[in-house]
Amino acid sequence: MNQMQQEKELTENILKVLKEQAADSILVLEGALKLNKDLYVHTIRTLDLLAMEPGMVNGETESSTAGLKISAEEIQCQVCYDLGAIYFQQGSTNAAVHENAKEKFFKTKELIAKNGSSSPHFTIDEERLAGYCQACGVLTSSSDDASQQATPYSQIHSCMKSGNYQDVVKIFLEDNLTLSLPVQFRQSVLRELFQKAQQGNDALDEVCFKVCVCNTVCDVLQGRTIDIQFCQLFLKPSKEKIDFLLEVCSRSINLENASEALKRKMAAFLKNLCLGLEDLQLVFMISSHELFIKLLKDDERKLLIDQMRKRSPRINLCTKPVTSFYDIPASASVNIGQLEHQLILSVDPWRIRQILIELHGMTSERQFWTISNKWEVPNVYGNVILGIKDNLTRDLVYILMAKGLHCCAIKDFVHAKQLFAACLELVTEFSPKLRQVMLNEMLLLDIYTHEAGAGVSGERPPSDLISRVRGYLEMRVPDIPLRQVIAEECVAFLLNWRENEYLTMQVPLPLVQTNPYVKLGQLLAATCKELPGPKESRRTAKDLWEVVVQICSVSNQHKRGNDGRVSLIKHRESTLGIMYRFHGNTLFLFFFFSLQEPLVLTTILSLFVKLHNVREDIVNDIAAEHISIWPSSIPNLQSVDFEAVAVTVKELVSYALTINANNHFWLIIQADIYFATNQYSAALHYYLQAGAVCSDFFNKMVPPDVYTDQVIKRMIKCCSLLNCHTQVAILCQFLREVDYKTAFKALQEQNSHDAMDSYYEYIWDVTILEYLTYLHHKRGETDKRQIAIKAIGQTELNASNPEEVLQLAAQRRKKKFLQAMAKLYF
Repeated sequence: MNQMQQEKELTENILKVLKEQAADSILVLEGALKLNKDLYVHTIRTLDLLAMEPGMVNGETESSTAGLKISAEEIQCQVCYDLGAIYFQQGSTNAAVHENAKEKFFKTKELIAKNGSSSPHFTIDEERLAGYCQACGVLTSSSDDASQQATPYSQIHSCMKSGNYQDVVKIFLEDNLTLSLPVQFRQSVLRELFQKAQQGNDALDEVCFKVCVCNTVCDVLQGRTIDIQFCQLFLKPSKEKIDFLLEVCSRSINLENASEALKRKMAAFLKNLCLGLEDLQLVFMISSHELFIKLLKDDERKLLIDQMRKRSPRINLCTKPVTSFYDIPASASVNIGQLEHQLILSVDPWRIRQILIELHGMTSERQFWTISNKWEVPNVYGNVILGIKDNLTRDLVYILMAKGLHCCAIKDFVHAKQLFAACLELVTEFSPKLRQVMLNEMLLLDIYTHEAGAGVSGERPPSDLISRVRGYLEMRVPDIPLRQVIAEECVAFLLNWRENEYLTMQVPLPLVQTNPYVKLGQLLAATCKELPGPKESRRTAKDLWEVVVQICSVSNQHKRGNDGRVSLIKHRESTLGIMYRFHGNTLFLFFFFSLQEPLVLTTILSLFVKLHNVREDIVNDIAAEHISIWPSSIPNLQSVDFEAVAVTVKELVSYALTINANNHFWLIIQADIYFATNQYSAALHYYLQAGAVCSDFFNKMVPPDVYTDQVIKRMIKCCSLLNCHTQVAILCQFLREVDYKTAFKALQEQNSHDAMDSYYEYIWDVTILEYLTYLHHKRGETDKRQIAIKAIGQTELNASNPEEVLQLAAQRRKKKFLQAMAKLYF
């Protein structure tokens, strides 16, 4: 054996002896705890004396007191700590052993507290001891749970965990008298409650207010400044809020025992609170409260009430000796600024109209559609709207449309509909062109509304909406500005709701020739219809392929469409009419992001995957469903921008998985993409997820068309490059013909990063197990060899068993292995 193997064997032998002696060692230490006498140990001095005159010092008798004294408590302290550590390590599955460890650690803690930690006769890491004690307290059902729960910290933690927030308020209220909780802890609890409330739990708003009041009163009593959160919560005070605040103040101060300084702090707080309130009824609630009357003297209360009366609007302003700042009338510029602010925030069309009328009444020089850079209207509409001669009408139309488009973008469809309806009513009076524009935008809004609402549950759109979509596509009104996105969404809408009959048979021919999205939708619908048929009948698939190849043919420049979108796919000037109309328009990829019908998405995804695979220098092909229907070559390979195609495949599969995250074919495509880009851990994640979703988390057999030999080989390569060589050997069994060469080579690796011998129970191929036995014997790895022999010895792996038994054994091990892998990579 080489030196490394010798050292390894020596270490294993030492560990083996220690394990055998462990039980005896524990018995000795437990016995040591029963010694109640101090021990005396020879020193150099006593040994010298003993050497000179054996009779002078007797180190062997129990009555001897010569030498170094080590007290019984010091011995017990060290032994308890050591025993606790042993029991803690042994108790991973045994609560009783953890209980024993806890007892020893707590005893150690008591002895250190009694004797101090500076003794040279024991070595104990107190930070580690504290960690042990805390861990034991969690792992055991503590007998002193009641004492632990008595602390406010543990009570608040328990209440926050269980959602019992009213008890949190109660604890904070009680602590206002004792002031035992640190201010940082109080603030952290309040922050956590605010965070939960902001995540949508409206019921917590009241709890946040109550905890904030408790914290504020605590701050007042300790002389700290009042937090801004309290001021924000008291912007709109109510009778209930004042009632609770007065209750907290009353329960937070014991007037009989409180110092004068404490009383003055509380009085000043209540006085300033009154001065900050505008509602005299709420002021009266505070000033008539028992606590207020006790804390403020009569003359102070009278002075405060006089101040309140002077601030009341009922007072005659003429009697004021000095003009107040608030009595100075606002200038025109201030009013315009306030109205512009309201105009930016408002989504009520009639309020917008009223504000604009007021603004135009103040000044005729401003163009109010420019006051916010967030108001955006597509260029195709902007030119028409800004051509309106009347300034007020122009501003109103522009702002209504801009706000409607913004609401539509953020999925606030209710306000979007109100704004568009108001705009439609306005433009109907003077502009047929803008009327049709608004009808088109309302159609798009209705499509979005259905897709986000009833469409999510699979409910078909009303026939009226489908008719309007067809009407839009067939519309032939001259000089109407059109947004290309509406054509995209209309065609995608028809595909999503399987209007294939209309797209393939009923759509007017001139529409197909003039609208490229209709042509694309027709080809997609026809291809999907032909998919079940024989390969020879798939003429439309070839047509669709040629269209997409032409679209992906490149020039060196990006183009920006009328909608302001920048294209990821670079276009070139094409002689084909349909292709030419894509140029300069919106990014063609966005059309596919509107598709939701699984068959249509699968079809277009497989087309791009095939186009990606056509490139000759791509070694890592991507697998996809229906990939065989597309041609296998391209006449002019150099003309295709394969970089853009790769981006498109990634974007499409990511989008498809948002539609259905459990489509195993799409998951395999995602895994192949990660594999091709050397992201092996992510690739394994998606390969395993694909198998899990189609086998009830591997409780059933993964279909062979999902875990093909190609997929298994890629999983093997991923594991190999991640240095998980035992997993490689196990996966070699999954192939139709076991790859012994790869398996044996993997098992020879000694730097495996996986669990190695703990995976042997998942191996069912006896040849691999026999090789493992030989390998461990050769290396002198006795324990691992025994594990391999035990795995071979399973009766269900006996070669004489019927084929059904052997297959069942293999299937059971496959299931357990894949589930273990899934837990590792998910």
